[in-house]
Amino acid sequence: MSEKKQLLKSVFGHDRFRSFQEEAVDAILAKKDLLMILPTGGGKSLCYQLPSLLMEGVTVVVSPLLALMHDQVLALKSNGIAAQMITSMQTSDEIAHIQHALRLNKLKLLYVAPERFNQEYFLALLHEIKINFFVIDEAHCVSAWGHEFREDYRKLHLLKEAFPEVSIAAFTATATPKVQADITHALRLEKPQVLRGKVFRDNLHISVEPRIKDGRVQLLEFLKNFPNESGIIYAFSRKQTEVLAKFLQTQGIKAKPFHAGLSTSEKNQTFKAFTHDEVQVVVATIAFGMGIDKSNIRFVVHMSLPKTIENYYQEIGRAGRDGLASEVLLLYSGADRIMQAEFIAQLEASEYKNHAFDKLEQMSGFTMMEGCRHVYIANYFEDDIAVCQTLCDNCMAPQSEKSDITQEAQMLLSSVYRTGGRFGQAYVIDVLRGTNSEKIQANGHDTLALFGIGEAHTKAYWEGIVQRLMELGALKRGAFRALELDKVGLEILKNKRTVSIDTLRLEAKIKKTRPIHHESFNAETSMQEQSHTFETLRALRAQIAKQEGKPAYIVFSDKTLKEMAHILPQDKRAMLSLHGVGQMKFERYGEAFLECCRSLR
Repeated sequence: MSEKKQLLKSVFGHDRFRSFQEEAVDAILAKKDLLMILPTGGGKSLCYQLPSLLMEGVTVVVSPLLALMHDQVLALKSNGIAAQMITSMQTSDEIAHIQHALRLNKLKLLYVAPERFNQEYFLALLHEIKINFFVIDEAHCVSAWGHEFREDYRKLHLLKEAFPEVSIAAFTATATPKVQADITHALRLEKPQVLRGKVFRDNLHISVEPRIKDGRVQLLEFLKNFPNESGIIYAFSRKQTEVLAKFLQTQGIKAKPFHAGLSTSEKNQTFKAFTHDEVQVVVATIAFGMGIDKSNIRFVVHMSLPKTIENYYQEIGRAGRDGLASEVLLLYSGADRIMQAEFIAQLEASEYKNHAFDKLEQMSGFTMMEGCRHVYIANYFEDDIAVCQTLCDNCMAPQSEKSDITQEAQMLLSSVYRTGGRFGQAYVIDVLRGTNSEKIQANGHDTLALFGIGEAHTKAYWEGIVQRLMELGALKRGAFRALELDKVGLEILKNKRTVSIDTLRLEAKIKKTRPIHHESFNAETSMQEQSHTFETLRALRAQIAKQEGKPAYIVFSDKTLKEMAHILPQDKRAMLSLHGVGQMKFERYGEAFLECCRSLR
C-alpha cells in the first residue's frame, strides 16, 4: 500500500479516495498549481491536508472566515495533525508562540485570513520558513464575477510574485466557467491542473414553493420532518431573523438569530451553541453562510428568493456535508424579485449591473421552472447531468395539467420581432396589452397590427409567458437587457414547434401540499436516525464532546455513528473498519464507543 493510502486510512479513517481526490493529491505532490471545483461535501479539505503530511515544510491556508478556520484546526488536531491559525482575535503572546513553532518547523498547516498578507511583517515571517504550497480556500471570492467577491482575495496574486517557486492549490464549490477563468488569471496560476466535479449533490432533495403569507405555516410543516436535527433558515433581513427566531422559540424549537448587526460576543455564542448541538436552528442572513463546517446539518430553508444561483447553491451546500440525505426548501414570492431588482437598479450603469439583473432573472426562473431542478443548477454552471428522478419536487410531482400557449407565445415573440428586438420585457408586454405610453407613441409602436392584441391577459400572465419562453431558449437577453429572438423562438413563430406550460403557473394557484420525500430520505430519517441504538451512540458522542469542549461532529460524524449503529463493532479491528475512524480517533474515543456497542448488542 502506498504511503498516501496508508495515511488516508490511519489518519483520516477512509478506505478509498472519493472522486478527484487522488488526482488533486498527486497534483499537489508534483508541485503543480491546482484549481479544484468540487461541490460542498465532496472532500476538498482532505485534498490538501493529506499531501501536506507527505511534504517537508508547512502549508499556508488562506481562508475567509474565522469560524471556518477554527473548525478546520480543531478537526486537524483531533486527527493528531499539528495545525494552528493566526487571527486578529489572538493575543500577541499567542501569535508569538505560533510564530516560534513555525520557525522550528513544528507545524504542518497554518490558517490565515487574506488580510494578513497586507502586513509586511507576516510576509517577512513566511520568507523565514519553508512553505510546501499555498492553499486558497473559497477561491470564488477572488472573482468580481462571483457572488462573494472580496478585495483582499483579489490581491493574492502577490503570492506568485513573492514566492514564485511555491505552488498554489485553489479550491471552491461554485464557479461558472467565467469565474473559473478569472480565478486562474487573478491568482496567476501557471498551467494549473483543473479538476471539476459534477455539480449534482445526490444526497439533497430540493423543494420550491410559492410563499403563503409569511411562510410560517409552511415552515412548521417542513420542520416536523426534522425533530432534534440541525438546520439553517435564511431570512432576507436582520429584523426578520430575530422575529422568526422568536416565533420558533414559542413553538418549542431551540432557535437563535444570526446577522451582522449582532455583537461579536452574541454571534460567537450562537455559533458555538449551534456547532455544539445546543441550538437546533439558526435563523440567519447570508452572513452565516461560509463559516459553517458542521457536517450534520440536515436541512436548509430559504424564506425568500436568494440573489443568485451561486448564492443559493453555496447556501444549500451547508446541508448534508457528511453525505447523508438532507433536504432544502425555498419559499418565494414575486415581491422578493421586485425588492432584489430595486437594489440592483440603484447601482451605476455598468456591465456588472446588467450581469446582476441576469443573475436575478436566472434565480427567479429557477423558482418557476417545470423540469428537474438539479439539471437547472447544473446547466447554470455549464455542467451536464441526467434528471434526478427522485431528488426534487418537480421530478417527484404527479403529472400536472398542461395548457397549450403556442398562440400566446407567438403573439409575444411577434411583439419582440416587430419592435426590433431593442426593448425590455416591460415594454414588449405594454405593446401587447395596448398601453398607450408616450414612449410607445414616440416609437410608432401604437400603430402596429399587434398593438393591444393581448389586452385580455394581465401583466403577470404575460410575464409568465416570457419566463417560459426564456426557459425554452426561445428568448434571450441582448444589450441593455432587451429581449431578442433565439433559434427556438423562430421555430415557434414558423409553427415548427408548440409551447405548453403548467396550468398552475398561469392560474397563479399555490400548492398547499408539499411533495412526498423520496423513499431513501424517509427510510434514513425514520428508521435509522430515530433508532434507539443511534440515539444512544449520539448521547455518548455529545457527552465526550462537552467534556472536551468541541463540536460533536468532530468526535465522530453522523455517518460514522450510523455505520457504527448498524454494525455494532465488538473489537478494535471492527471499529477501525468504520468510515472516519483512524488510528488517532480510535486511541481517543475507541474504547468508550466499543464499550457502548458491546452493551447494545
